[in-house]
Amino acid sequence: MRTFRNPVMSGFYPDPSVIRVGEDYYLVTSSFEFFPGVPIFHSKDLVNWRQLGHALDRPSQLNLDGILPSRGIWAPTIRFHNGMFYMITTFVDNDKNPHNFYVTAPDPAGDWSDPIWLEDAPGIDPSLFFDDDGKVYYTGNRVPPEGQQYPKHMDIWLQEIDLNKGRLVGEKTGIWQGALKAAHAQEGPHVYKIGGWYYLLIAEGGTGHTHAITIARSRNVTGPYEGHKANPILTHRHLGREFPIVNVGHGELVETQHGEWWLFCLASRTSGGYYRNLGRETFLAPVQWENEWPVVSPGKGMLEFEAPAPDLPETARPSLSLREDFGGPALSPVWNFLRTPRGDFWSTGGESGGLRLNLKPEKLTDIANPSLIARRQQHLDFRAAAQLSFKPADGETAGLVLFQNADHHFRLEYGRTGGGPRLALTVRRGGEERELASAPRAGERIQLKVEARGQSYSFYFRADERDKWEALHEGADGRVLSTDLAGGFTGAYIGLYASSNGAACGNHADFAWFDYEGRE
Repeated sequence: MRTFRNPVMSGFYPDPSVIRVGEDYYLVTSSFEFFPGVPIFHSKDLVNWRQLGHALDRPSQLNLDGILPSRGIWAPTIRFHNGMFYMITTFVDNDKNPHNFYVTAPDPAGDWSDPIWLEDAPGIDPSLFFDDDGKVYYTGNRVPPEGQQYPKHMDIWLQEIDLNKGRLVGEKTGIWQGALKAAHAQEGPHVYKIGGWYYLLIAEGGTGHTHAITIARSRNVTGPYEGHKANPILTHRHLGREFPIVNVGHGELVETQHGEWWLFCLASRTSGGYYRNLGRETFLAPVQWENEWPVVSPGKGMLEFEAPAPDLPETARPSLSLREDFGGPALSPVWNFLRTPRGDFWSTGGESGGLRLNLKPEKLTDIANPSLIARRQQHLDFRAAAQLSFKPADGETAGLVLFQNADHHFRLEYGRTGGGPRLALTVRRGGEERELASAPRAGERIQLKVEARGQSYSFYFRADERDKWEALHEGADGRVLSTDLAGGFTGAYIGLYASSNGAACGNHADFAWFDYEGRE
């Protein structure tokens, strides 16, 4: 029997939304303060996913200037109807106010339209449902009209939407307030019509350990909806904090062309205790129908690391490892910027090849757009390395960083700080910095490396391939990169970085190559 491994999307890929178009499957996830926004993937077998690009890849679509960590783009939904793809999502500002919008494209690989903003669309996690009669409905969550009866009590609501005019029409209808009143934070609604029933799938219980997926159904799209007596249909909160897969929730149902049903959802892997450096990842589970209700992972009732694969033609699994020489004019879609990139601070494929980062005054500790490109950490055990050529002036630094947010990260930086050029490793935790190690280092070229084994992170350097790696610091506590210490909703990134640390500057740093290798 052919099997697959979970997670099917490793690393920070939360809130998955999935559709099937013929024999093709498309998936999007949240992106928060990272740019481009809303990564888009394609698959033929539901397990192996290839990134097509991003739905929000132009500054005109996504302004993240000054956005705080874990604000920005939340919980997108992708849908397809009459030859057009729709991606609808929430932009959350620094005051936690939600702003809902959608973009469209005839091809999911892009280009996607500029945002169509919706007025009087409260709450977060919007979704679209195309009914058989041609009507289209918007669903989201909101504070109940009668007021909240307990903390984070939310109402799932539905309203018809005119996609041609970009506005909601008719009356708002509250359709469900979840399965368990104590569970709170009803969100992430998706409506499906299956066998004459309208099914409403939601997340509740918050995004932490008590996260869960619940379901209700009705004969009418506007309700009333009855909750399933077996709710929640999927959660891991009862398995304890030592179970290796935690905070399971925010699901999406999809039917294959052969009539199989599957559920995508988010969950996290822990390491070194209840610490989740990789953030929330995308997992897959089989679904069967009994008495017109879905049963997730029949006989098990939980997510598994290995399970029987979908009855679909298997495709090659894209490698999560990366050897990047930056030879072309564009970056691979695995790379992100922190907030919307401003200014021409990076270039690739020049005369000498590689990546050039122009130093910017912005620092990694600022709520800004520093001179940084970064990719997700996708393995608990990994190795990452890069070759840097840099001639720093006083106060200038460049190097390899491991980033969770402005107040929680590692910086392995080559620079000059008065006494001459040197290499230094700095950890920042809770906004407080501590230098873990340093070494004087002459010359313009240096290779940098980090290796992780669970929560043990070790940092190395050498001049070039002819030399042995020299340890700068071994066994640093990687838990600083976990959401459990840093807070928020994102996962750890590995990045290439350059800064003049507040000063005006015309200098640059060149990275000849970057390597990332998973070692699990």
